[in-house]
Amino acid sequence: MEQYSLLEKWLNNSLSEAEMETFQKSEDYPFYQKLIADASNFKASHFSQLSNFESLKQRLPEKEVPVRKLNPTRWILRIASVFVLGFALFYFFQFKPEVKIETLAGQKTTVELPDASLVTLNAVSEITYSAKKWKKNRSLTLKGEAFFDVAKGARFDVITDKGSVSVLGTEFNVRQREENFEVICFEGIVKVISGNFTEELRAGERLRLHKGELIRSKSAMEGPQWNSGVSDFIESPFIEVIKELERQYNVEIILNEVSGESLFTGGFVHNDLENALRSVTEPFGLNFSISENQLVTISKREN
Repeated sequence: MEQYSLLEKWLNNSLSEAEMETFQKSEDYPFYQKLIADASNFKASHFSQLSNFESLKQRLPEKEVPVRKLNPTRWILRIASVFVLGFALFYFFQFKPEVKIETLAGQKTTVELPDASLVTLNAVSEITYSAKKWKKNRSLTLKGEAFFDVAKGARFDVITDKGSVSVLGTEFNVRQREENFEVICFEGIVKVISGNFTEELRAGERLRLHKGELIRSKSAMEGPQWNSGVSDFIESPFIEVIKELERQYNVEIILNEVSGESLFTGGFVHNDLENALRSVTEPFGLNFSISENQLVTISKREN
């Protein structure tokens, strides 16, 4: 019953942080995400809704219990609980105003939007959009970083705390972490709006907002490196690099008398923590240590 309880609270957006982490680690979480994304794609008939619900019930883990007779009242209550869950799912598919998809540290996921556009979320990122209004308004809110492969059609807007991006159909990457905002265009043309700035980017161009200053540069990449398991940086403050390491590896990193303002150009892989730490510390002549509980300390080398 715990799985049903978490599912119901997830549908009502009432999970605690700990419960959300447990629910997202469950084997069936990707199935729930896809089911909701598919449901937002169309207005299902009565029969297709029942079919989706039956499919969901089959995917829920069954708990093995000793065979015993149940009294009629208890059996009726069990049946009723299934119908309550079914009604909750039906209500969610038909009336829930917003869909939110998010990733935890060390996670990445690709989702399909109602218009067949694809969004790949980097670690510790989330998107929110209205499934009900999607056909008339292709707009979503992003926190973190995501790569977009947008299906051609009406204007498509990505809104962040630091700026927005508008396109008709193209491929681009948007990154918004703390005070930093970056857009890279891989195909087509994108319009970037941030405060009083409005800029157009073509394929192979990058725009970065750092401390209120817009920095425009070229990009030879054919797609975001992080989507291939590598995080890359160009003259980025060291503290930004450290925070991205924490997101990708789900670890805590302490800088011991090390400046976070030094600029770093380079990258690190997502599948080998020690390799990644060497990649970001050696250029500055720093040492690192990893404790048993995955606490990382970076410090200056002793002379």
